[in-house]
Amino acid sequence: MRGATPSPNIWHSPRVYELENNAVDPDGVIDSTMRGIRCVDDAHVLDIGCGTGYHLPRFAETARRVTGVEPHAGLADQARARTRGLSNVTVRTGVAQRLPVPDASVEVAHARWAYFFGRGSDPGLAELRRVMRRGGVAFVIDNDATRSTFGTWFRRFLPRYDPHDVERFWQARGFRREPLTMRWLFERRADFEAVVRIEFPPKVAHEIIATHPGVEVDYAVNLWWREY
Repeated sequence: MRGATPSPNIWHSPRVYELENNAVDPDGVIDSTMRGIRCVDDAHVLDIGCGTGYHLPRFAETARRVTGVEPHAGLADQARARTRGLSNVTVRTGVAQRLPVPDASVEVAHARWAYFFGRGSDPGLAELRRVMRRGGVAFVIDNDATRSTFGTWFRRFLPRYDPHDVERFWQARGFRREPLTMRWLFERRADFEAVVRIEFPPKVAHEIIATHPGVEVDYAVNLWWREY
């Protein structure tokens, strides 16, 4: 869609990205922290950049209503197929800067690895202000490049990435930070290697695969959140 920024991983390799989704945070660190801030029970939950809808069924268990928004039409179709039969879930094709939901209609917004770099996200954040209900909470999950094994790989991939600038961006817009450490845990080594290859360029991926054994990776993230 016009205005969408192509994702380098899930847009081109959704089946492999599904392996990554299955491996992310097996201990539920992110979800439990979110629940401690604002649970989704009886809320209208908006999942921005929902991809193939991996998180939608979980939200639907207790939410009043769940809306997934995804700019990639093929992924949005997969999300609809995934949630077929869930009467409280709707998937719409759209972008963050033009969210297809009414004003002041959302109690919980969720964007997981959809706002990586902060700067450039202001049109989407303006839309959040429009759609969030008073007292609602928006969550943004992204990488913490200052620590962890994955953070080291991320800095190797993007040496000009400035995590402190990203932190200043979110704080200036009223978001609070919860630094979390979770992990990747894959069932098979082949799955780990496949995911590394869609997340990093060939040279970096080759180095990671050659030097990191096993199927587990410690992984630092920032959970940014704001009450409206």
